[in-house]
Amino acid sequence: MTIQKRSREQIVERVAHDIAPGSYVNLGIGLPTKVAGYLKPEHEIILHSENGVLGFGALTSKEHADDDLINAGKELISMLGGGSFMHSADSFDIMRGGHLDICILGAFQVAVNGDLANWHTGSADTVPAVGGAMDLAVGARCVYVCMEHLTKNNEPKIVNELTYPLTGANCVNRIYTDLCIIELKDHQAFVTEIVEGLSFEELQQKTGCILIDARSAA
Repeated sequence: MTIQKRSREQIVERVAHDIAPGSYVNLGIGLPTKVAGYLKPEHEIILHSENGVLGFGALTSKEHADDDLINAGKELISMLGGGSFMHSADSFDIMRGGHLDICILGAFQVAVNGDLANWHTGSADTVPAVGGAMDLAVGARCVYVCMEHLTKNNEPKIVNELTYPLTGANCVNRIYTDLCIIELKDHQAFVTEIVEGLSFEELQQKTGCILIDARSAA
């Protein structure tokens, strides 16, 4: 059977499905920002961006785009009724003060104990720029990661121990990939969902840490 890998759009759509109505959520730069396009207005999910925007959504119409309305990834957004702007210091107070229910981030690696690496591969020719990711990783009540399961060289991104520089320690709660969903708890990785056509044994071969099949209990 052919493996029905999720596309990047399908990954973020799956993440959006799991966000509880009324949540305050920060979407990290890159793939996570696409989650905004799959949130239902009636769920009244409040999005925060570290550049000082609270209460926005995905751009609804290019005709009404405003170049001054952007998220932290410099992508155009639409402000919702009641949305607000704030100083960067106030924005970081929200991030660091435990006021965010969920933060959704991309990653280069995630360790089985929840350690996150998402800002640097350790390459000597890359400019270090951890930015606000470290504040989000430790400040949000829950951290979700969305990413491909393997690197372009088919190496596992979910590992026993990080080999890339640390963003945040023991902070990741859940991982969404193109192959599965994994819950991290007590230094263990529980698989709650696998895409069609992929067996648990095949998923284990593509993962750099021991997995526990928790689908029957999900």
